[in-house]
Amino acid sequence: MNRRRLLRFGIAAAGSAAIQAWNPAGIRTARGADAPLVYPFSLPPLAYPHDALEPVIDAQTMQIHHTKHHQAYIDNLNAALKDHPRFHGVPIDSLLRGLKDVPEAIRTAVRNHGGGHVNHQMFWSVMRPPGVENAGGEPQGELAEAINSQFGSLEQFKTAFVQAGTRLFGSGWVFLIAEPGTMKLSILTTPNQDSVFLEPGRAALFGNDCWEHAYYLKYQNRRADYLNAWWGVLSWDAVARRFEQIKTGKSPI
Repeated sequence: MNRRRLLRFGIAAAGSAAIQAWNPAGIRTARGADAPLVYPFSLPPLAYPHDALEPVIDAQTMQIHHTKHHQAYIDNLNAALKDHPRFHGVPIDSLLRGLKDVPEAIRTAVRNHGGGHVNHQMFWSVMRPPGVENAGGEPQGELAEAINSQFGSLEQFKTAFVQAGTRLFGSGWVFLIAEPGTMKLSILTTPNQDSVFLEPGRAALFGNDCWEHAYYLKYQNRRADYLNAWWGVLSWDAVARRFEQIKTGKSPI
């Protein structure tokens, strides 16, 4: 990256205070005080400007998607939980895994808006501008071995992933998931904003948003074009960190 691009992402020539706002990998954390895992939830900051993923995802789509759609899920989730203090200290992943224990009156809202929150928080965290943190590149090490072992090759995996997302009826998500313990990989589609946390014994390595608001301004009805272009902003380094978290028994949000 040249100096202008480094300055743009706030990781060079800005003094130690700016450097301290980033973790050792150079990516602002989406966890902690800026994005609490418990009520009241708030919008996690992006690690890049809204226009940074162009030409794959245009700035207007990113701005609306992040500050309007994701914010709406958070607002509605907080509203659902407001009068239920019993759940205020429960992390979002535990809320979704234990959805049957959530009062019926707010269960659907927690499922829909809680799922929307965690799905989008994951979505932003695995994307980077093309060329940054291996975005648009190829997985390495154990992650690459796992993909090749399960799908035959990276290209075969990408084809299967895009096909699954394209064939998904209506709105929803397509995920690459792992089974903690075995680290067996598979592709999963979910309707609406259903989260992988609703699936026992599974964890998301990454997922792509197949709702029209994620791509329609640029791609219109061409969902397959969007899914194929999206590989250019998927950070395999970010995915590898999630792979390592799952392998060591942690639950990435």
